[in-house]
Amino acid sequence: MPDTLSIENSERLRYRLLTSKDAEILFDLDQDPEVMRYISNSKATPMAKIRSTFLPRLASYTDYQKGWGMWGVFSLSGEAFLGWILVRPMHFFSAAPQFDDIELGWRFQRKFWGRGFASEAAKHIMYALYHQTGIQTYSAIAVKENKASIAIMEKLGMQYVSSGLHQDPLGDMRVDTYSITLTQ
Repeated sequence: MPDTLSIENSERLRYRLLTSKDAEILFDLDQDPEVMRYISNSKATPMAKIRSTFLPRLASYTDYQKGWGMWGVFSLSGEAFLGWILVRPMHFFSAAPQFDDIELGWRFQRKFWGRGFASEAAKHIMYALYHQTGIQTYSAIAVKENKASIAIMEKLGMQYVSSGLHQDPLGDMRVDTYSITLTQ
């Protein structure tokens, strides 16, 4: 495996792992109440929380060799930041992270919703990780009401697994879990 896992461009998008230098674009994304609807009940994330909580959490699971972190998604036709795809082991912040089951998540600017960017990016990253790391199982979570995220999970070929309490140091929530196991 290379020192840094790389993700090639997809049809319309390019990718790079986000770092603490990306605080401003992460902050801007979290200011839209609709983007934050199912995450924080539409409350914007203050820059202080981006710096004190969000970025340290990101640093704790970023692993360049394994491709874990938040992959920034950018337009190939310009430099526009569309959103991000989360990649980390399922239950990373628990006592029993699942290193053979990779959690995928996404957050995109509302002006880019409905164009298939999140599905394209998540699928492209999932298959790049599969081919470069051999990890076969990918999962995602969403609150039941978040029909758009659940539709992305289904477009990825994920199937419903369970409903239950997702525990996280930032707060627990009831979610539906979807998963897919890729095979040769």
